[in-house]
Amino acid sequence: MVASALLFAGMSAAVKAASFELPNGVVVFFRNLVGLLALLPWLRGSEAPTLRTRHLGEHLVRGLAGLAAMYCFFYAIGHMRLADAVLLYYSLPLFLPLIERVWLKEPLPRGLGAPLTVGLLGVLLILRPGLGLFRPVALVALLAALFAAVAQVGVRRLTLTEPVARIVFYFGTVATLASALPLPWLWRTPRPATWGVLVATGVLATGGQICLTRAYALASAGRVGPFIFTGVVFAGIIDWLLWGTLPDAPSVLGALLVAGAAVLALELRVGGAPA
Repeated sequence: MVASALLFAGMSAAVKAASFELPNGVVVFFRNLVGLLALLPWLRGSEAPTLRTRHLGEHLVRGLAGLAAMYCFFYAIGHMRLADAVLLYYSLPLFLPLIERVWLKEPLPRGLGAPLTVGLLGVLLILRPGLGLFRPVALVALLAALFAAVAQVGVRRLTLTEPVARIVFYFGTVATLASALPLPWLWRTPRPATWGVLVATGVLATGGQICLTRAYALASAGRVGPFIFTGVVFAGIIDWLLWGTLPDAPSVLGALLVAGAAVLALELRVGGAPA
């Protein structure tokens, strides 16, 4: 899981570097295209399922929700500190129980109010709306977390009937085709050096996804899930090394509160009794 967090932080840095030159939609497309191509060898070596499915609608919902999360997250990366964007995106465990309640009609875990309150306080410390430091782009990062939570619940629902390799294939295909639609209006030819950065976004994301899948295969989500927050530390180090930015004290405190609240929400979701 720590390796996955490092790879995703590297992907985020590559996205930020590419965003200095290219429109958000172009970066999203290449991340999906390269990611799909990088997945093909893994798919051939997996259970190699047939592509026929009776749940195409659910695949589309999961794919489009994941793509919406990607658009929002990549936009946030390009317009705010890398560590803050990653941290706000990783607040998605706070949304998971609410999405499951609405979509799957599952009862809310007992004690969920405490982590939600602490998480909201952490978010407010990062956003600081009353100090003139609030930027609407931070809400885009939170929207990315919300869409990502919808996508994760969609994956959970699909795993009841679909093999993992088929789910991964349909997501890559849906995201690549859908993100290609606006390209005629957004296209800007990358410089030679930027091509390498674009390839890195897909390769690092694919490596991170494979490590993430392997981590959940080896241990429960409650045990390994919290380690994904090491990605915020990695993103902060990359921020400092590449762009010379460091968080202030309120941001650090807010990050600790959001991470702690998300970990608690994850544990309640995995092992807590319903309310």
